[in-house]
Amino acid sequence: MKRIVIIGGGAAGMIAAIAAADNGNEVFLIEKNEKLGKKIYITGKGRCNLTNYCDINEFIQNVVRNNKFIFASLNCLSPYDTYSFFENCGLKLKVERGNRVFPESDKASDITKFLEKKIIEKNVKIRLNEVVKSLNISDGKICSVVTDIDKIFCDSVVVCTGGISYSSTGSTGDGYGFAKKIGHTIVDLVPSLVGIELKGGDYAELQGLSLKNVKIFCDVCGKRVFDDFGELLFTHYGVSGPIVLSCSSIINRLDLNGATLSIDLKPALDYKTLDNRLIRELSANNKKGITNVIKELVPKSLIGLILSKAGIRVDKKCCEITKAERQKIIYILKCLSFEIKKLRPIEEAIVTSGGVKVSEINPKTLESKLVKGIFFAGEVLDVDAFTGGFNLQVAFSTGYLAGKNA
Repeated sequence: MKRIVIIGGGAAGMIAAIAAADNGNEVFLIEKNEKLGKKIYITGKGRCNLTNYCDINEFIQNVVRNNKFIFASLNCLSPYDTYSFFENCGLKLKVERGNRVFPESDKASDITKFLEKKIIEKNVKIRLNEVVKSLNISDGKICSVVTDIDKIFCDSVVVCTGGISYSSTGSTGDGYGFAKKIGHTIVDLVPSLVGIELKGGDYAELQGLSLKNVKIFCDVCGKRVFDDFGELLFTHYGVSGPIVLSCSSIINRLDLNGATLSIDLKPALDYKTLDNRLIRELSANNKKGITNVIKELVPKSLIGLILSKAGIRVDKKCCEITKAERQKIIYILKCLSFEIKKLRPIEEAIVTSGGVKVSEINPKTLESKLVKGIFFAGEVLDVDAFTGGFNLQVAFSTGYLAGKNA
């Protein structure tokens, strides 16, 4: 029997504790907060999008950084396995648009309660309100964990301390410090899945406007680096929403000087089709103002911005619109562009991009290649993915593999 210490009681830590205790090992789960799974409570807007119901190949395509590294983890615990694990033990789940999986109750707390129940059934010793201070190494192997109230001798340790986003949930980067002290490289930490700030004030009056079924594309240094279709939300600082969050995970390590984010407001219509429609609308509303035509194409709050960018007076009549002005309107409808200022702070990011360098970790076991008996799992690793349940599944898969091998 081994004595195993799991540091961090989030998604990765809880599943690691369950896996580590499967063989009758003595397992300690140390969590600095007053309860387990604090970050889980706020995921999926309080509903907890716990995985994405897809096969491993499709899953890998949604992992932004170091996707090949987690093949072994996903083979150990796939999205289908995760779904079955919860369902077979009595927690009902449902699959929504985009294969996103939620508890049937729509309560994230049910996920945490379920995992905590399994942990207790496995006789894991849960230590809340306890902070790990250091890891003691002897002869190249872990020998003990020192907390603010105790020293625990152990055979192995799984570090599942999360990233540095949403620090109020306890994610304050402790694991990076532990990793660095034992010689690991920490890849620069930057925000991922976060809103994008825009320059200028063009978007100021659009705050709260949600656009569905639009396409966005991002150009950096004259090169198209991202495009996607979905939902976008204007905010007080710029833009957010699912497709914007995905974009942030692609551009978070690029020089954004001069970068632009553009919106295709009519992605289902090509230029010619849109032009023909506009010609018909202008003709049918010949004596009316141009705003009467534009409001049939876009939400009311966008009318002023589109006409301003086209250099057209809002009181201009349809019969006065020239071919050149019509072409400008079409161009803006297909490419409403804003200059990017920067990404929102990492504190607001859904996940942290960067972390323990994966080339220094054995992907088949998640054990450190530098120190025996130390394993890493979850957000502390330099692995992150798009929205849709992929990041939580990465936490579950890596946590399970690490716990099993610890």
